[in-house]
Amino acid sequence: MRLSSGCRVKQVHLVVGVLAIALNAGAAGYGTWCWWRARSSVLFWRLLRAGQAVIVVQVALGGLLVALGHKVASLHLIYGLLPLAVSFIAEQLRISSAQLVLDQRGHESPAAVGELPEDQQRSVVLAIVQRETGVMVLATLVVLVLLLRAATTA
Repeated sequence: MRLSSGCRVKQVHLVVGVLAIALNAGAAGYGTWCWWRARSSVLFWRLLRAGQAVIVVQVALGGLLVALGHKVASLHLIYGLLPLAVSFIAEQLRISSAQLVLDQRGHESPAAVGELPEDQQRSVVLAIVQRETGVMVLATLVVLVLLLRAATTA
């Protein structure tokens, strides 16, 4: 039995959707633990970036399905596209996290932090890492909910 290209794309879209949910769930869970423990983790950032990349692939596959004439519920489109927007906004907030920590602690620039004693430098860096992790974990939790809703409206 030969599958049409639309059917194959739909199957790949489904598999990639499950992968997106799994990666974002892993990033959210492990990231929450890292944030709670106030520690940096390369694994968290890799899970997060992989989850974001898979969402881009998922949206592209969904776009291909629509282009091939597949009918899709409006809610599915909204829940499927919003994770991109949430990720983009979260990245902007993450970028501003460092400056926010510096401002809260009265440091004019990263160079000013470099003049502090080593233990105080570590404290500032840890606060920045924890804030960045927290922002991205919250965004990943929102993305996860959106992906789960997209899956239920398909």
